[in-house]
Amino acid sequence: MAYLDAHPGLGFPAVAGLGLLIGSFLNVVILRLPPRLEWGWRRDAREILEQTDLYEPPPPGIVVERSHCPRCNHPLAWFENIPLLSWLALGGKCRNCRQPISFQYPLVELITGLLFLACAWRFGFGWKCFGALILTSFLIALSGIDLRTKLLPDQLTLPLMWLGLIAASDNLYMPAKPALLGAMAGYMSLWSVYWVFKQLTGKEGMGHGDFKLLAALGAWTGLAGILPTILISSFLGAVIGSIWLLAKGRDKATPIPFGPYLAVAGWVSFMWGPNLVGWYLRVSGMA
Repeated sequence: MAYLDAHPGLGFPAVAGLGLLIGSFLNVVILRLPPRLEWGWRRDAREILEQTDLYEPPPPGIVVERSHCPRCNHPLAWFENIPLLSWLALGGKCRNCRQPISFQYPLVELITGLLFLACAWRFGFGWKCFGALILTSFLIALSGIDLRTKLLPDQLTLPLMWLGLIAASDNLYMPAKPALLGAMAGYMSLWSVYWVFKQLTGKEGMGHGDFKLLAALGAWTGLAGILPTILISSFLGAVIGSIWLLAKGRDKATPIPFGPYLAVAGWVSFMWGPNLVGWYLRVSGMA
């Protein structure tokens, strides 16, 4: 790590390359984790209800099964699976069936590479950067899954929260107390909004995964990061969500995934939260 700090000309390309590789894996997580979870839920439900167990082959695993074309099931050769470059070389089409390959693949890889670079630029190449890369990877996976399925799996949100608390136990970004208070405040703040809305309307206006994601972000940003995260995510959700509803011709009752907005706001608060608060206080004349 000290060597990379002394030679950023090597460190930044290495981090960018790592980001592209991790982005390729995150695509697998985004696409394969929800079907695996749903398959397990159906199996557990049949067992609880004492129904006849039906043979249902499990969906592809996240690690073992090779990547393949989702349309023709053509297994990808190694040269077809190079992050970003293969998609460009193939013209965005499967080499076997010539059907278009989803733009999600290169987009996730590119975003991951760029955000990894931002983490290295912000924290250098030490343990703080390593923790930031972990947080970034989890948030990208959760955002992609929520956009596709409106799910924020406990299998990702809860480990992310514990990793933030573990980092705080070694005072990596902050002491343990602000991280613990941040996790508590993150969960309770959105849960309170959810509970009040349900009592007033009889409807659930928010998914439970949103509480857990904000709790996880609170463990990484501390108590001071909760308010900026809520404000930024609410602003992004209102603006982008309204534009999306108008573009699609949907009404206001259409459910919109809130996880990606929380993820973006939490990442920004984690990276530059104190600077943003200081800037706001100066602009508002409160400092």
